[in-house]
Order: sequence, then C-alpha cells, then structure tokens
Amino acid sequence: MRPPYEWGCVHGRFQPFHSGHLEYTLLAKERCRRLLIGVTNPDLTWFMPEAANPSRHTVEANPFTYFERTLMLRDSLLDEGLEAGEFLVAPFPIQQPELCRYYVPEGMIHFIRVYSGWEEEKVCRLRAHGLTVEVLSRDEEKAVSGTEVRRLIRAGLAWEHLVPAAAVPIIRDAINNEPWRFGISA
Repeated sequence: MRPPYEWGCVHGRFQPFHSGHLEYTLLAKERCRRLLIGVTNPDLTWFMPEAANPSRHTVEANPFTYFERTLMLRDSLLDEGLEAGEFLVAPFPIQQPELCRYYVPEGMIHFIRVYSGWEEEKVCRLRAHGLTVEVLSRDEEKAVSGTEVRRLIRAGLAWEHLVPAAAVPIIRDAINNEPWRFGISA
C-alpha cells in the first residue's frame, strides 16, 4: 500500500540520535514516501532559551555537531533498509517557525510525537504558522532520552544499547576525538 503523503517531516535535536528517535523517524516514514529529517540547533548561532524546555539551548545539552548528527541519521536509516532517496537531512528552525518556508517545502506534513509541554508547544507553533501537523502519538512515556544517553557518556557507563548500532561508531569517534565536549577529562 502506498503511503498517504509524498513528503513528510520530523525534527529534533538528536543529541545524540537514539533508539527512540529511530522509532519516531520510522513511524513517520510509514506515512510518507520520502522524509525530511530536520535537525534543530544545528550550531551555536541557533541556540535560544526556550521556556517550555529550559535546558535545550545549553552547550552541555548539544555536544554533537550538525555533521555528526547527520551521519548518525544517515547511517542508522540506511542500516534499517531505507534507500538514500527516501530521506533527506536538513537544518530546521523550530524556534523560528516563520523561517520554515526557507527549509521545508510548502504543504509538507509535519509529524510529531507528544511527550511533554515542549512537544505541545511545537505543535501549536507550527500550526500557528500555517503548517500541517499530524500528531503520531500523545502522552507516551519516553523510553530513551538524549539527556540520559549524555549522562551515561559523561559517567563512563554503557550507553551503546540506547542508540542504533550504526550510530555507535560516530558517537565513539566524537567522544574519543574531543572528550571535553562531553564533560570528560582527557
């Protein structure tokens, strides 16, 4: 059966891309032929305080570069059997949705899973700017969080089981090359 939409969009910080993100991305991909994966906070100039999610703008909450996150996304989705032409990764201005038209084609469906007030805020924000949003699920408990993965990395504890296998070497390289980004002493 053909998916109902030609293009869809998911977005997140993906700090790092973990198994919960993979599940969300694949769930959205079932609803469209091709998927745009928007990476929020692609660099320090995009960081803005956010009342609905007060720590999302801090340097500690954003140790992975846009390039590293793009590699994690690409390698994980290819590893899941998606073809390169079925998805695209791009920056996504969730904190300035009026700029979305410069990154996302008009009429694209935006898929969101709602876990907290921050996700509710994103739904409202996108809709207020005339974007079409489909809530994939609501009020579920997050099984994995980037905060927890980053905490385990900083503590030197096992984190690999919380991320897609294809993302592990990218994360390890980042940690080994610049441990200070993760609060680890060299």
